[in-house]
Amino acid sequence: MKKMICAVAATGFLLGGGAWPAHADATVKKGKVGLVVKGKKLSVKQAGGWMDGHGTGVKARLYSVYKGVRTDVTRWKGATPTSAGMTKFSNVNWKFEGRKFANGTWLCIEFNKTDVAPCAKIHR
Repeated sequence: MKKMICAVAATGFLLGGGAWPAHADATVKKGKVGLVVKGKKLSVKQAGGWMDGHGTGVKARLYSVYKGVRTDVTRWKGATPTSAGMTKFSNVNWKFEGRKFANGTWLCIEFNKTDVAPCAKIHR
């Protein structure tokens, strides 16, 4: 059931415009947190993610890691509670309109309610 919900969440995000694996495009799931990145080569158009379960005050932000240096990419943003059948998750998305990153940069998502932070590598 969780795989189906993750697929529904990723599909919903990607239907807003996208495909998957190639260059900046990626879908990564680690524990109860997922990250979706949509872009081309080193340019990211959209990024978002989800965390299993609902909760009050769930927030997320994106950060990058390049050559060991962490940089916040976004500020904290409130996640939207979403339900699919009996499964509940919190969902958040950002649009970047083609923000460029250095080759080999890791783009990660962090939620305030868990220590899990999946990352996707942006590369040529």
